[in-house]
Parts: sequence; C-alpha cells; structure tokens
Amino acid sequence: MSISASDSREIEAVLSPQYIDARGDLAMATPTNLNGELPSAEIWQSHNKMVLEPLDTNDPEVFNIIKKEKQRQRLGLELIASENFASRAVLEALGSCLNNKYSEGYPGQRYYGGTECVDELERLCQKRALEAYNLDPQKWGVNVQPYSGSPANFAVYTALVEPHGRIMGLDLPDGGHLTHGFMTEKKKISATSIFFESMPYKVDPSTGYIDYDRLEENARLFHPKLIIAGVSCYSRNLDYARMRRIATENGAYLLADMAHISGLVAAGVVPSPFEHCDVVSTTTHKTLRGCRAGMIFYRKGTRSVDPKTGKETPYNLESLINQAVFPGLQGGPHNHAIAGIAVALKQAMTPEFRVYQRQVVANCKALAAALLGMGYHIVTGGSDNHLILVDLRSKGTDGGRAERVLEICSIACNKNTCPGDKSALRPSGLRLGTPALTSRGFQEQDFHRVAVFIHKGIELTLKVQSDMSPKATLKEFKEHLGDEKYQGPLQALKEEVEAFAATFPIPGLPVL
Repeated sequence: MSISASDSREIEAVLSPQYIDARGDLAMATPTNLNGELPSAEIWQSHNKMVLEPLDTNDPEVFNIIKKEKQRQRLGLELIASENFASRAVLEALGSCLNNKYSEGYPGQRYYGGTECVDELERLCQKRALEAYNLDPQKWGVNVQPYSGSPANFAVYTALVEPHGRIMGLDLPDGGHLTHGFMTEKKKISATSIFFESMPYKVDPSTGYIDYDRLEENARLFHPKLIIAGVSCYSRNLDYARMRRIATENGAYLLADMAHISGLVAAGVVPSPFEHCDVVSTTTHKTLRGCRAGMIFYRKGTRSVDPKTGKETPYNLESLINQAVFPGLQGGPHNHAIAGIAVALKQAMTPEFRVYQRQVVANCKALAAALLGMGYHIVTGGSDNHLILVDLRSKGTDGGRAERVLEICSIACNKNTCPGDKSALRPSGLRLGTPALTSRGFQEQDFHRVAVFIHKGIELTLKVQSDMSPKATLKEFKEHLGDEKYQGPLQALKEEVEAFAATFPIPGLPVL
C-alpha cells in the first residue's frame, strides 16, 4: 500500500518528539492541522484534556447515574442471591490499564506482542485458582479466560458434546439455570437447547428436593453425553457422588456448575464438587466476591481403566476446553477481569474469607428461621447454603407482586418459580440470598430485622391485592400501586429500611 506525501508528513508530525514532553506525558503543543479546519494545537489540547479528565467532569451524565446506583446500593437491602459487593482491591484491578491490552491466545502462545506482563498475570491467576480449591496441578488445570459463567458453560458443551449431542441439567422452573438447556413445550429458549439435545431432570414437587431416582431412570433412557450438577435457585447441597455414579453408568461427563457456591466451596463450608466431577465451571462475582468473569476447571491424567485389560483411557480435556474458549467462542481475554479474579482468589484463601462464608450460611439459616416463624413456607424447609426460596402461594400472592412492592421499599430480591408452579409467567416464589448483606457486616440478629421488613412489604402487597379483582394482571397491580392511598405506607417502610441499611458500610471504592 502506497503512502501519499501528505500522509507521510502527518505521520512524521505525529511521531515527532514535540508530542512528548520531558515527563513522558502527552504534549500540549502539537503541529498545525494539515486540513486547515482548526489549529492542530487546539484540537490536541482538547484531546489531551479529554483523555486525562476525570469522569465527574468529563461525563457528568454517566457519573451521576453511577452515583445514584451507589446510593441505591448503600441505602437498600440487596437480597438477590447472585449479587455481592466486590472489594476495593478487586475494583481497582478491574479499572486498571490492563483494560488496554489485547492478548489473544494463552500464556507463551499469543497472537500479539507485548504480552509478558499479562502472561505473568494469567499464570498467577491460574496458580491461585488451583490453590484456592486445593487442587493438584498434575491432576487439574484451569482456564480463566471465560467472559462470564454463561460463555464458560457453552465452551464446555462445545468442547465435550458434539452438535446435537445430549445434555441433562436441572430444569429452570425447578431451580436450574438458563444455560443448562432450558426449553418449553413450544419453544427452545436457551442456545444450549437449540444446538444440543436437552432433557431436564426435576425436583420432587412434594419436597422440593432433586429426584435422583427419576434422574437415574431417565439417564438410562436418554444416554446423555453430559450431566450438569448445578443450580441457580436450590437451597440444598447436591449429591455429587450419586450423580457421579449416574454419569459413569451412562458413559457421560459430569460437569459441576458451582457459580452460586464457589465462594462457599473455597471456604469449605459446603461439599466440594471436585472429588466427583470431570469439569467444574463457575462465575467469579457471586459468593466468590470477585469481578464479573468465569473459570473452567478440568481434570488431567487418567479418565478410566479397563477392568479386563488394564488399559488406561486418558482425559483430553485441556486442549478441547482451551480451544473451545479461544478461538472457538471468544477473542482476546479481558485482562483487567483476570486481574480482578486473581485478587479475589487471593482473598478467598484468607481466614477472614472463611469466617465471612460461614457467616453467609449462618445468616441464611437465621433468615429462614425468622420467616418460618412468621408463617412463611420455605421450599425444602430451609437451606444448606446462601439462599432460600420463599413460596408465597400459602399467603395468597406471588413473586412478581411481592418483588415490586419490596423494590419500592428499597429491598432488592427476585421472583422465582416454585416446584409445582403452573406457569413461569406468574412465579410463586421469592429468591432471597445473604452474600451481599453479609459483606456489609450483617449478622444473624440483623437478618431478623430484614425478615421483619420483608414481612411488612408482603403485608402491603396483600393489602393492595385486596382492593383489586383477583383476576388483575401484574401490570394492573403495578399501576394500582401508584394510588395515593398506598404512598404513605410504602414511603414509611422505605424510610425505615434505608435508615437501617445506612448504618452499615458498603465495600468498594470510596466514590464510585
């Protein structure tokens, strides 16, 4: 490609020493703009100001939205089970210059130059990931490049299950995750169900516990290539040993999706999936309390030994999974996120983190006990982990209505289907989690107060419903909430909640 004389002069000007001052900063005086539209010095003065200016003055609109969200988090009660407060150190790593660096490939095998620092970082992150879960690097490897949990799961499917191969995961209405193959009778919803053949397993609607007997029977009929041991709204420990036996009987891989419980696993307060599973995927921002990203752990060594011949069948997961992540599904890794993961993993290996995770579980049990004492029905009767599912059918309301009233009163949670729900469009439950508020220092007695606030919100929900037709839609309910006669009680509860929440510190950066 030829370069014109004018282009050559512009390149020489840009590369000239006067662009850089004695300290190495961007120079404020630059050559004249060759197009003659504006003096080049003015353009570059404005440019230099733009790239060095802080957010509050550079983009007040975005800055103010972030400030409002910070205030919402500070004054509200975050009970969404998948949310947490990342530490200041994690957020500083996430906002670092690592955001600027492209590094397609893996350490020592990049498609870009200048990667010596990010290679060091990724290797450190991998080392810490294995250490955090007490894994032998001769028997386990880890990929820390997935952008989040959903891409991590799809990378595993891509690596281990051929197109239209068979997958079994917990059904979404029963507490599974969207990426585990969700579909309805009329439509395939998740890409997993579109590109692979999906057959869900379910809970026993009378108990809320996973029906392992039925899973075993169906697996014998379906012959899956992969069984997923993972949940999004299930309050009990999984029977990994039973699922291992089912997978082995059918020649299937066993994948644990521990996104929700990865912090609890690292702290040793819930059973670890690593003893029984071939692959373990996770997000890093839930109980692990890092930034939004994902990891995939995979076994190395021998997968099986033929009892007759003694011949060993090795695992070949490392190359399959790494190739599925890059170049299969992703481009360059998010190095700033890998830094955030590394920081979170270091914190996860501390005594303080183990104390925190034990408190998460204790707080969840306290919240469940308080709500049970107020007459609420908890699916499975309680919790072994960080979340509970409150079934509101016995109260005469549903999750969508209660969620909206609580949101108005500065309590954030999410509606969720309960076992036996007729329609996912009107879920009967509320999913409540304790990790975020525990990060703010809440203990058992504080969650008793939280339970009282929730109860008051649901009582208000029932009051509004009583003034409406039983056939009123959720949209009509939300519109009716705007009636003047409800504003006083809603505002009173909101103020009570915010006054209580404001007494607890919020982790993270001082301003944003």
